[in-house]
Amino acid sequence: MASLLELKEIFRNADAVCFDVDSTVIREEGIDELAKFCGVGDAVAEMTRRAMGGSVTFKAALTARLGLIRPSWEQVQKLISEHPPQLTPGIRELVSRLHQRGIQVFLISGGFQSIVEHVALQVNIPAANVFANRLKFYFNGEYAGFDESQPTAESGGKGKVISHLKEQFRFKKVVMIGDGATDMEACPPADCFIGFGGNVIRKQVKEKAKWYITHFDELLKELEER
Repeated sequence: MASLLELKEIFRNADAVCFDVDSTVIREEGIDELAKFCGVGDAVAEMTRRAMGGSVTFKAALTARLGLIRPSWEQVQKLISEHPPQLTPGIRELVSRLHQRGIQVFLISGGFQSIVEHVALQVNIPAANVFANRLKFYFNGEYAGFDESQPTAESGGKGKVISHLKEQFRFKKVVMIGDGATDMEACPPADCFIGFGGNVIRKQVKEKAKWYITHFDELLKELEER
């Protein structure tokens, strides 16, 4: 098991840094915002809490929540334009600093591609570096399910994406940063996990993560010290 000092060393010399999106790169949980927008906020927020606590499989929770929300294409577009996701303070600067150091940055999310790509645009991350779930719609724009073949639709999916990135780009050191159980379980194959509690603190993650931060400034400082 790597010590905190070793984890910091891995972070400073990473080939790639992967961020979770909901409650990490952005302040809210995208699926909860979509649910509120579609009028089923409370029921879905409760399901999200259970999913993040790790008590149900991710795919089962996602299927159940989307079955309640049934968002149309139009509702998703309206949500993005009327209630755009709020970036977490410090994330823009951190991504910019990582890019300056030649470190590739990826977004790996159990949220939805259309919303996550909008977030990626705000922080200068190319759409090709986004891995998220794809909603499906009928020709009339009504909800038709989600693409269950995406690795991010499964428990353990974030780890699968990281394994794929290591294979494709020959990355030696990959860091995963996130607030939830699904982020922590992506290490390994990630070489370092940094728990993030700047928006919401998940007890299980705070207790188990060797490196836990509550503001992205802490990571900016790490990069400046060397």
